[in-house]
Amino acid sequence: MHSAPSLDEQAYVRGGATKTAVKILVVGHFAVGKTTFIGAISEIPPLSTEETMTRAGESFDDLGGVRGKTTTTVAMDFGRLTISDRVVLYLFGTPGQQRFVQMWEDMARGALGALVLVDPERLADSFAVIDLIEHYGLDYAIAINRFDGTPDREVRALREALDLLDDTPVVTCDARDEKSSADALITLVRHLLDRAR
Repeated sequence: MHSAPSLDEQAYVRGGATKTAVKILVVGHFAVGKTTFIGAISEIPPLSTEETMTRAGESFDDLGGVRGKTTTTVAMDFGRLTISDRVVLYLFGTPGQQRFVQMWEDMARGALGALVLVDPERLADSFAVIDLIEHYGLDYAIAINRFDGTPDREVRALREALDLLDDTPVVTCDARDEKSSADALITLVRHLLDRAR
């Protein structure tokens, strides 16, 4: 397995960050854009465990509705984003396949919340992910990832289709775009702050 990049600890652990570190999960179903999201927004080179997909995995990973996917996360993604002098977000991206769900419990420990990435063309794939996040008692926001060539959908209709509570934030984002991804994370952080009051 290839884990990249190989840097010293200071690249990932910022001085004094332990006092202000916030663990956030970036979750979603298979091939929704989690690795791309963390890669676009991380202020450090992200730690990634992407591996080339093989024929052996075809019986496990449903590529229906997925275009051009040649790699998959086999453990996790990790990135960091400083959002103020006092707060540093540590982003943990989970693998989306069902066979990796056992890892989620460990990754959920200590997390303040989760950003759930959703593909508007594969909404049904998101139900199991949302169920897991709710099972672990994490507050979350939904980020509808905009893929090229997919029609725009009304946020209200997507909220209804996902059967979300009224106070669950729903935003659209482009996981490839740093600003768009940052806006989605800021929406989650504001939601978490509101819930803490």
